[in-house]
Amino acid sequence: MTQCGDSLGVYVHFPWCLAKCPYCDFVSHASARPDIPHGEYADAILREVDARTPSVEGRRTESIFFGGGTPSLWEPRQLGRVLAHLRGSFACTPDLEVTVECNPTSIDEERARALRDAGVNRLSIGVQSLDDQRLRFLGRLHNAEGARDAIRSATRAGVERISGDLIFGQPAQSAAEATNEALDLLDLGVEHLSCYQLTIEPATRFGELARRGRLPLADDGQVAESFAAIDQALTSRGLRHYEVSNYARPGGEARHNLGYWRGHEYLGLGCGAVGFVRANKGDGASAGAHAAHGRRYRNEIGPERYIEVMRRGPERETTDIEESCELLDAPTLLRERIMLGLRVDEGVDIESAAAALKTPGWTAQRARAAAWLEERGRIVREGGCVRIPRAAWLWTDDTAARLL
Repeated sequence: MTQCGDSLGVYVHFPWCLAKCPYCDFVSHASARPDIPHGEYADAILREVDARTPSVEGRRTESIFFGGGTPSLWEPRQLGRVLAHLRGSFACTPDLEVTVECNPTSIDEERARALRDAGVNRLSIGVQSLDDQRLRFLGRLHNAEGARDAIRSATRAGVERISGDLIFGQPAQSAAEATNEALDLLDLGVEHLSCYQLTIEPATRFGELARRGRLPLADDGQVAESFAAIDQALTSRGLRHYEVSNYARPGGEARHNLGYWRGHEYLGLGCGAVGFVRANKGDGASAGAHAAHGRRYRNEIGPERYIEVMRRGPERETTDIEESCELLDAPTLLRERIMLGLRVDEGVDIESAAAALKTPGWTAQRARAAAWLEERGRIVREGGCVRIPRAAWLWTDDTAARLL
């Protein structure tokens, strides 16, 4: 078992879904339940855990996140095997957050209870909408009542924490309609809401339709109105708008995602998983002024090849399953820290981050950009810390780009 030290998140990717949604650009493969190699995939993950453990020696694990794909399709016994092995391999905090992403079609009271008994204490349910017509537009397999039933089932099963996802900014969706869906989910008992603007990614079915001019889209004004209305409604009900797209009751924030936004390390396991770890000797860490301070990798996206490579045993080099690897120097890591840190309401302490990375923080160009943004109310500076006021969150991406 690793000893306690720097914070580490663990992400396990489950690459199968019952169907591929037209807006999704994550690594996922449509498959019928009987065709999923539940046990073989769990065996492969266990071997990868053993192979990667030395790279994160001394870290303290605060969160484990099973994402996908649809990890609630995984047989709970097999998911539980993986979770137990992770607990035994890493120094986990007593309040370890263990999340499983679910679709309403793949979760019921029995399965939710089985996941709870395996050690899962948080379910993130992909509701996306509570309107049947909009669900059909999004290519979802469930209807609105099925989404409500999924949340009720998780609650009856005694799952400690429940989050719901919503997509707003759909064509012909009013701000009032988007807000009512968010409030309906809140009334069902979720403690956390992720409210995402519909984004059209190039390598998706929606992206293809958009290129052909055949996809109806909401205009920017409509999206901005919905964003503001949801913010007003949820914060008035006591939720904290703690990240651009995320709301939580106090104490219910997603600790795993906060780790990403705060620049913590995360170990990615499974087909298509992405991981980021600090550089160790042999990673180019002593190569001079622009030495590597971190390593980001992405695993093979084909589940059959991933399983086959890991079947050869934990003695295999982890690079055998990596599709890509990037060594990151200090200036690059600082830019990423700024880009991600500006997404949360607390902002980012650029001076502290730069000092930890031993790289200049307030370059002349960055200082000029900050002054320009501050004059226009796009950022607030408090010592070395920079944050974006909520009224300017719609321009977060542009603001971050100007400070990079």
